[in-house]
Amino acid sequence: MLKIRKKILKTKQFQLNMKSSRQEILDKLRKTKHVLPDSPDFNAPVYHPIEEQLETAFKKNLEAVNGSVYLCNSEKELAQNLAELLSRFSKETIYCSEENLQRILIQAEIPFSISEKTAENMEAGITGCEFLIAHTGSVMVSSASKGGRQMFVFPPVHIVVAQKNKLVDYLDKAYSGMIKKYKDNLPSQITLITGPSRTADIEKTLVMGAHGPREFHVFLF
Repeated sequence: MLKIRKKILKTKQFQLNMKSSRQEILDKLRKTKHVLPDSPDFNAPVYHPIEEQLETAFKKNLEAVNGSVYLCNSEKELAQNLAELLSRFSKETIYCSEENLQRILIQAEIPFSISEKTAENMEAGITGCEFLIAHTGSVMVSSASKGGRQMFVFPPVHIVVAQKNKLVDYLDKAYSGMIKKYKDNLPSQITLITGPSRTADIEKTLVMGAHGPREFHVFLF
């Protein structure tokens, strides 16, 4: 009987302590002054304005994620920079399927291939793009390009050649531009590329080219 009484007393004491602790917390909450946060300004801009030139902002943001940007003042300068970058590849490993870019390569006497078999041994793929987003340093591409989806994934080195009029400040402008361009016939795939493919999933070690190109170069002229 004595053991039972002691157990009952301990239980009651535990319950009293619980009530006391609960009451203490409630008392603190009652004494706390709750300050309501300021109402959000829904008319304020979502992003900070870009105060520098779009091409400068794009270059800075893409190079921050290991991409490379070449700002060219003319097609001649573009051709010189392209020739220098592509000099380490053989003709059979350079692939370009877009006619407007092929013209630039031919004028610059840069060898390349258009054979479908090249895709198997491709080292460098040259493509255009839909838009360039300065805010994030991203390149918007789509399956509407002549090279299709493979050109954005297969080549270890992806080279984008674009005119500066492709530059927009924020992503919403790019999407609006796509709707204006394609209307009710949007491409089946619209993709944003922000730098080379990379992952740190394995032992938190950064690996480049894990799921796509290990190098990403953008030429603007």
